[in-house]
Amino acid sequence: MPHQQPASVSAPPPQRLGALIRQASERQGGWLPFDRFMALALYAPGLGYYARGSRQFGMLPSSGSDFVTAPELSPLFGQALARQVAQALEGSGTDEVWEFGAGSGALALQLLEALGPRVRRYTIVDLSGSLRERQRERLALHLERVCWVDELPEAMHGVVVGNEVLDAMPVQLLHFDGVRWLERGVVAGLGPAAGAAEGEGASTWAWADRPTELHPPVDDAALFVPGTVTEIHPQAEAFIATLAERLQRGAAFFIDYGFPLAEYYHPQRVGGTLMCHRAHLADTDPLVDVGAKDITAHVNFTGIALAAQDAGLEVLGYTSQARFLMNCGVLGLLEGADLRTTANAQKLLTEHEMGELFKVIGLARGCEASFTTAPIGFAQGDRTHTL
Repeated sequence: MPHQQPASVSAPPPQRLGALIRQASERQGGWLPFDRFMALALYAPGLGYYARGSRQFGMLPSSGSDFVTAPELSPLFGQALARQVAQALEGSGTDEVWEFGAGSGALALQLLEALGPRVRRYTIVDLSGSLRERQRERLALHLERVCWVDELPEAMHGVVVGNEVLDAMPVQLLHFDGVRWLERGVVAGLGPAAGAAEGEGASTWAWADRPTELHPPVDDAALFVPGTVTEIHPQAEAFIATLAERLQRGAAFFIDYGFPLAEYYHPQRVGGTLMCHRAHLADTDPLVDVGAKDITAHVNFTGIALAAQDAGLEVLGYTSQARFLMNCGVLGLLEGADLRTTANAQKLLTEHEMGELFKVIGLARGCEASFTTAPIGFAQGDRTHTL
């Protein structure tokens, strides 16, 4: 293994992040599980993708952003979601909203403005200091109702929302060699990645597999083609279980791209779902330009639903983003809208954009039956039976 000098405070952030990952790898004998690699690449304090102060969210690459999320795309997203949140607040008898991974603060602003005095307190759980500052600026007119926390309290009462949160939680990678499953991890490479900008490829990496007892949550290994690479999601499922333990009364709604188990682990999905995003372009190599681009994996919504149920939450519903937003009245909100607003809102709904790929799952505990038996977001097109 090539020797690398320890990072110094004057080293460029990519080199310092590379040194940090290399040190973590050396502490584990030179092989780093991918979930640990992903966690450092995204969240290492001051160095990871979400902790460096760079601009991730925006409409176009010219803004310096890497991708656009639904709240940045159209305020109608938050306005429609607010109708479901309002029903859940009423059905749970609570007045607090919790948002995980609030990003630029766009969704928080939309919900606060749409819900008005119905929300006494809006609590944001976000570990990124730089994103907190952006959120604080965006929510300047509502700071008397907004607070930030680093961790969950022992007990929560209210409505939880999370847009594109679960996909950014580190995953474990598995590789099927035709006989057995191997866990895929990362080892130090030999030099700068081809085509990498100066400093960005200074610490390069390569894949390496190890024997493991882990396997996808599917019984029949014969379903998988030799060479298949896929993901499992213990961190996201543990997060849901922890949330369930703390949420004494209320509901939770998570919006993300993903599939139910049968689609996620379909035999034809031989390459898994791991994806990177930079400058509004996607690629499948998380080992290049580490810390300079987003790394995500689609969500196994069956795993999320089972983790919630095992921890005592009720599954309210599961459907596509398009159907959820239409159930919440987004088409009515579009009446009289200008062409640009309509075009952006259509991207939230059309199948080839966000409408079908993104799904919504609703969870609840301790709420009135009038709400849990008829949540408006799942009134039509509920797909819970597919989970």
